[in-house]
Amino acid sequence: MTDVMTERSRIEALIEGRTLVHHLDQTAEAWGDEPGYSDRNDVESGWRTLTWAETREAARDVAAGFVALGVDAGVPLAIMATNRIEHVLADLGAVHAGAIPMSIYNTSSPEQVAYIANHSGARLVVVETADHLARWRTAIEADPELTVVVIDEDILPDGDRYLTWAELVAAGRALRRDTPQRLDERIAALSPQSPATILYTSGTTGNPKGVVLTHANVLYEARSTMEAAGLIDDRQIQVSYLPLAHIAERVLGIYGPVMQGSHQHCIADPTLLLATLGEVRPTAFFGVPRVWEKIQTGISAKLAADPDPANVKLVQDSMAAGLAWVSAQETGSVMTPEIEAAYAKADEAILGFLKLLLGLDRVRWCASASAPMPVETTRFMAGLGLKVYDVYGMTETCGAVTVNGPGHFRMGTVGVATPGMEVKLADDGEVLVRGPVNTPGYHRNPEATAALVDADGWLHTGDIGTLDDDGFFSIIDRKKELIITSVGKNVAPSNIENHLKESPLIGHAMAIGDNRPYIVAVLTLDGEVAPIMAEKMGVEFTDLADLSTKPEIRAAVQAAVDRANEKLSRPEQVKAFALLAHEWTAESEELTPSLKLKRRVVSRKYAELVDGLYADDRQGAGSTVAAPA
Repeated sequence: MTDVMTERSRIEALIEGRTLVHHLDQTAEAWGDEPGYSDRNDVESGWRTLTWAETREAARDVAAGFVALGVDAGVPLAIMATNRIEHVLADLGAVHAGAIPMSIYNTSSPEQVAYIANHSGARLVVVETADHLARWRTAIEADPELTVVVIDEDILPDGDRYLTWAELVAAGRALRRDTPQRLDERIAALSPQSPATILYTSGTTGNPKGVVLTHANVLYEARSTMEAAGLIDDRQIQVSYLPLAHIAERVLGIYGPVMQGSHQHCIADPTLLLATLGEVRPTAFFGVPRVWEKIQTGISAKLAADPDPANVKLVQDSMAAGLAWVSAQETGSVMTPEIEAAYAKADEAILGFLKLLLGLDRVRWCASASAPMPVETTRFMAGLGLKVYDVYGMTETCGAVTVNGPGHFRMGTVGVATPGMEVKLADDGEVLVRGPVNTPGYHRNPEATAALVDADGWLHTGDIGTLDDDGFFSIIDRKKELIITSVGKNVAPSNIENHLKESPLIGHAMAIGDNRPYIVAVLTLDGEVAPIMAEKMGVEFTDLADLSTKPEIRAAVQAAVDRANEKLSRPEQVKAFALLAHEWTAESEELTPSLKLKRRVVSRKYAELVDGLYADDRQGAGSTVAAPA
């Protein structure tokens, strides 16, 4: 405990008395001529870029614009936009103005938006597209005092309360010219305990809760995470693609860069991520598990389609050398000259080329979080010579509280506690967290706040974990999502699902069995790999829906389920499955914006299908039910 408190005091001393504004000023002074943010908006080709000096000046113009429009200090300010420069400037501008920026998920329904707008008390919203404006229509009609700033001038509605982004900036420049003290006073009033953001969690039940995070929270999180990642001393080149309503993207896309002067390439469409990686070749990259799974299935699909056995063997042998090299760097392992030499040979032969194709040849730090990372996917990436550092945290802890990183790395775990943070397991295995990154509470929700943090200051995460002798944590599943079968067996669905998804044929999987006699699963085909495998098998089909009905494909899926069952205990084994005729995507209602399963949505949407899996007392593995197209 002494070491933990010493580390905490050290980091707190580094950020004492400081806010995001202090760090942006410092970065603009140190790296003013270096690129800060780039995107592809409003340019014919390539990237438009703001340097760090330009970012600071533009943020202050936007901040002054908010002041001119009557935005009061301490009042939430909503943003619904894709990842682009204006989104970052609206966020930083709100901070400078003493307001509280809230990025809202672009996929939020009009009802969710209306709830957040009313509950938060936001007086101004920045929207980008016609779709965003439509999602805010209910909230706008319910509140005639709500001001709306529109980034895309072509969709500007009629009305006094609507104005363009250009008009906002012009008003800010006029205020800075004529009464600069008005903005200076707002900045001077900021303190480390001032809220830096409110993030409304996309909960699966009930209304979303607004997590308040202070300047002290976000600065401590960014500093401790970068230290644990080994990135503290260098500017990075990164790609910003996850929603800025997601805490990981905010830490990596705004707070970390503001402290460090890194260069962010913002993309509005996450489907362009893989192509952007090849162009940007980042030095640090964060991917949710689904991104790493798609990389794995993409390479697997190309291997499956390669008609030359010699090429396949070269890749497989080289990846075995890569896995051995990464494994030797795990805590408790030993690197040998032979392993180093074998990896160097493999890297020169093919691995370096594969990483170049992926755009990950320059990457120094790869990470994953948001959901349990399948260990087979981690091992696959290790085969390329990439250490994907799995980390763990939540919005209420301002992001990561346990991390893998240089010097403390073990595949299949989420690492050790970040510097200065206390992390432990309760008697029932729930992960408890205490330290400077914990939220001070939920916005306008004292009851939920009281349920979150106990009298001793421990935040109850709701996640069940394990802890090994070397201090490495593993996350089993959400406490409320553990399956308890009708015979009283506790089963973690994510463990089952990760084993099912080890097959490149399976895109998504959800295990079901609460209060049921055994486990069943709802599965989707992988839209990229399944067609390639089908063609190699000589199966004729028209589309993915047709492919899901083919006996050969269903037999291959059954074989994948059987392989997963071999790795599972008897209570965990899947006795029957439904194979859907379509994929789940970021745009579908089955996934959150960060590509996590919405379990209650899936359970409700496919309830009749699941009931069919239990219609007969199927106790033998291999029973299947086809889903309707």
